[in-house]
Amino acid sequence: MDTHTGNATTPDGTRLAYRDHHAPEPGPESDPDSPRPPLLLLHGLAGHMGEWDDVLPLLLADGHRVITYDARGHGASTRRPPDMTRASAVRDVTTLIGELSLPTPVTLLGQSLGGHTALLTAAAHPHLVDSLILVEAGPAGPSPDLPTEIAAWLDSWPTPFTSFSSAAAFLGHEAWARGLEEREDGHHPRWDRDTMLAAVADLSTRAYWPEWNRVACPTLVVRGEKGTMREAEMTEMARKTQMRTGRQPRTLTEVIEDAGHDVHLDQPRRLHAAVRTFLAARNAT
Repeated sequence: MDTHTGNATTPDGTRLAYRDHHAPEPGPESDPDSPRPPLLLLHGLAGHMGEWDDVLPLLLADGHRVITYDARGHGASTRRPPDMTRASAVRDVTTLIGELSLPTPVTLLGQSLGGHTALLTAAAHPHLVDSLILVEAGPAGPSPDLPTEIAAWLDSWPTPFTSFSSAAAFLGHEAWARGLEEREDGHHPRWDRDTMLAAVADLSTRAYWPEWNRVACPTLVVRGEKGTMREAEMTEMARKTQMRTGRQPRTLTEVIEDAGHDVHLDQPRRLHAAVRTFLAARNAT
């Protein structure tokens, strides 16, 4: 695997840390005359790009170029950016596409808040997005209690964690613990609490069905069997797509067994299988 690490700077001065991964050689199903769109992976709230480490080699083995990045306010990106609106997150995606000179359109794969960003990007910039994969993410809302719920969740973290193992045990996955910063007194989050709350503020006030209705590309919606996304939301997304197109639904749905909200961490191979099948069908059209 050939990986280039760098930083992109957005119009408002926010630094975005990214990793650009290239497979060492084309995957077994790759067609040199029909190159596959690059994959841009978007993590969720309070997460980091390393969350995709279990899925990444599987996508690379399929012959994809894969870009991961820390969202603004997260990981190695600017900790306290001046803007945390949903619109700023969409501008970050377009900044990365331009900074890396990615051949467009690209495929966006996002989980939770990252999936919401991917959805909004596909709605606002349809010429940039070939296909969309949403993991535990959709347009439903408003969610007025969300900031309070997120604040309670963040405040429950017993930081600093005394060890990596204690952090992994509390957070549920080693991938979450790998996103922490180790200091002399223990392991600390690499995000600011108020910044995280600002990131979900827009979601508390409105739903995003109008944006969903503008998504024109083929979409796969993935829900964890034990996740937080409601089945009714996923069903409504597919229904609205069918009404909009008047053809076969361009939105496919998949439920991953034995997975919670973090489908990519709970069942990375099952998620990859769903993604691979979806993209293979897309590339065959």
